[in-house]
Amino acid sequence: MKQFGLPKESLLRKPREYARVYRAGRRFKGAGFTLIVLANSLDRNRLGISVHRMIRGAVRRNRIKRMIREVFRLHRELFPAGADIIVTVAPGFSCADTPAVHAAFSSLLSVKRSGPA
Repeated sequence: MKQFGLPKESLLRKPREYARVYRAGRRFKGAGFTLIVLANSLDRNRLGISVHRMIRGAVRRNRIKRMIREVFRLHRELFPAGADIIVTVAPGFSCADTPAVHAAFSSLLSVKRSGPA
């Protein structure tokens, strides 16, 4: 079962890592969320999540983070390889379950891949 795990090396953890992606990353706007992507020098992609405090209730914010991590863990092929990715969630985020989050990410990233470079 370890093959499906999400090791800590796959997560952005330090403030300077977040700051670097925020400063130089490319932004892709979705419905209630934004993906910020910046290439890294590693052989894997890493995920960071930022949920706005205007989304009331720690339980709700943590559920959103769990759903995003689950989509990242199971569907890594959706995300650009060798990149640091931050998902910023705004108060307008309306995905109620993990399949809805997966659909939102896949539609945004498929448009990004087929659109102009």
